[in-house]
Amino acid sequence: MRVSAGAPHTRLLGLGDYRPTRVVTNLELAGRLDTSDGWIRSRTGISSRRIAGPGESVVAMAAAAAGKAIAESGLAPADVDLLVLATCTMATPIPGGAPQVAHLLGVNGIAAFDINAACGGFCYALSVAADAVRGGSARHAVVIGSERMSDWVDWEDRSTAILFGDGAAAAVVGPAEQPGIGPVAWGSDGGRAGLIGVPADGRFLQMDGQPVYRWATSALAPVARQACELAGIAPGDLSAIVPHQANLRVIEALARALDAPRAVVARDIVEAGNTSAASVPLALCRLLADGQLPAGSLALLLAFGAGLSYAGQVVRVP
Repeated sequence: MRVSAGAPHTRLLGLGDYRPTRVVTNLELAGRLDTSDGWIRSRTGISSRRIAGPGESVVAMAAAAAGKAIAESGLAPADVDLLVLATCTMATPIPGGAPQVAHLLGVNGIAAFDINAACGGFCYALSVAADAVRGGSARHAVVIGSERMSDWVDWEDRSTAILFGDGAAAAVVGPAEQPGIGPVAWGSDGGRAGLIGVPADGRFLQMDGQPVYRWATSALAPVARQACELAGIAPGDLSAIVPHQANLRVIEALARALDAPRAVVARDIVEAGNTSAASVPLALCRLLADGQLPAGSLALLLAFGAGLSYAGQVVRVP
């Protein structure tokens, strides 16, 4: 039996994002819900969110973000042999979106599949893709988080309508001689699965926010520290903390608990809302676009979501 030779290590080669054109502000929501800009900001940190329109499907947004990431990496689409799409908002459960994204990119015939770990999906997918490159199953992989949360939100429900947005972001993973994507720290807590989800007899996402908040503010810091430990670094070595953009209070509590004084903390949630599996890569793209992270610096990616599932890893930014 022959075994494929893989790469000693992996790294991020390029990133790309896609943000829908339409911006929905808190003031717009306040015009039809019992809420206000101040109420939303004080509880979530969100001021606006992007909402996808006609033609901005999960697949279309994913392909747009992936195309940017491939171009930034210096590769051609033909160099990609694996595509992993993290999403929980496909319009139908079958078929998956990844083969359709590959088709739009012009790379039919490659391995392509979806991962549904809800908001934790991108970090899960990144780990799977990095393992595939190290193991020799792929040479270059595209990892995408793409969500159209607006299709699954009851826009008359104040508790969820204020939180979510749409968008996509992608990363290209390739071989490296030195570590560029650290080992994953991941896990799940199925006993809390009922806190976030779409009921079997329902159509819209429901969430019990307070228990989720309490869990996130207590359980995530140890996962973040474990990701740093697995990567062989201390939190103080980080240049950026890029957590899932669920709630600004959760983000800031995590940053305080980690004690990483040099690290810039991603706050993309203010203008993007909670974009589920797209939130971590979108937030990382925003930090890079704003010039807040030099090439080669260390960033902690950390996500959690329905399931409950959580995952994080330290990466060197391209």
